[in-house]
Amino acid sequence: MAKKALVTGASGFIGTSLVKYLRQGDYDVYRASRSMPIKDSKHFLLDLANPIGLPDILSDTEVIFHLAGKAHALAENRQDENEYFLVNTEGTRKLLEAAKAAGVQKFIYFSSVKAVGDSDQQPMDETVDTVADTPYGRSKYAAEQLVLHGGYVPHPVVIRPSMVYGNTEKGNLPRMIKAIQRGLFPPLPETNNRRSMVHVDDVIQAALLAAETPEAAGRIYIVTDDHAYSTRQIYDWIRQALGKTAPGWQIPMTLLNVLAKTGDAIGHTLGRRFPFDSAALDKLSGSAWYSSAKIQRELGFRPRHSLQSSIPDIVHFLKTK
Repeated sequence: MAKKALVTGASGFIGTSLVKYLRQGDYDVYRASRSMPIKDSKHFLLDLANPIGLPDILSDTEVIFHLAGKAHALAENRQDENEYFLVNTEGTRKLLEAAKAAGVQKFIYFSSVKAVGDSDQQPMDETVDTVADTPYGRSKYAAEQLVLHGGYVPHPVVIRPSMVYGNTEKGNLPRMIKAIQRGLFPPLPETNNRRSMVHVDDVIQAALLAAETPEAAGRIYIVTDDHAYSTRQIYDWIRQALGKTAPGWQIPMTLLNVLAKTGDAIGHTLGRRFPFDSAALDKLSGSAWYSSAKIQRELGFRPRHSLQSSIPDIVHFLKTK
């Protein structure tokens, strides 16, 4: 008999892929999201800030894959901070309470590597407990604690994906591809920074292992594709996939630092972030390197994709949109 699963955030990038995979397996899939593009008896509207009718939706559900939440915004303000905790933390609490009342057995929570702050430990793993430096990260960490230690379900698991790539128009990687295609993204210097990423299909593989492996209960797992990339590497691979030759010049790091500081000053004057400032430069030149050794060791997770091999497919996808 098929197992009933509920996917929240089902209309998002990861959610739509997860639903497809679950339907191919031994699952009867129900979906919940803030929008409902088509009328479907197994698709429910769900606003985490004000969830209504959850006990009815969760009747006979064995596992919840909880993806819904307020995503990280580069420019965060006080209203954003309140919404992060209202949606990501309190919304998760309400979903957990409904799950407990309905007798749901498994709860797979999609968190983020940003649920904790950076550490001198490189690569960072699940032992890092630095307090997150953003309201988004702190709201995700608080939700993790509810999932793991609230006693709501017998089998709670937290998944922390690094930056997720795949065939989508949303996110930093598609924006970078489009900017390079239009000639609006200058060649950056090689800073040998190390950034972890993971293909959407491998995130789903990790989530299914977390749901189906008894030993995963109560655990946190970081998920990466087991590689670390520099921004210049990514830039060069995108140019190759676009059929562009390698540029014969690059912007000096000293100039980028001056431009970032100028952006900081403009943002301070305007009262909102300027598109290119120190935070944006850190995104491009800084490191965010994580280890997925734990999920590989404990659950047998093996990433099947790399960014280098995936970029041509992503570029082709974006060209057809």
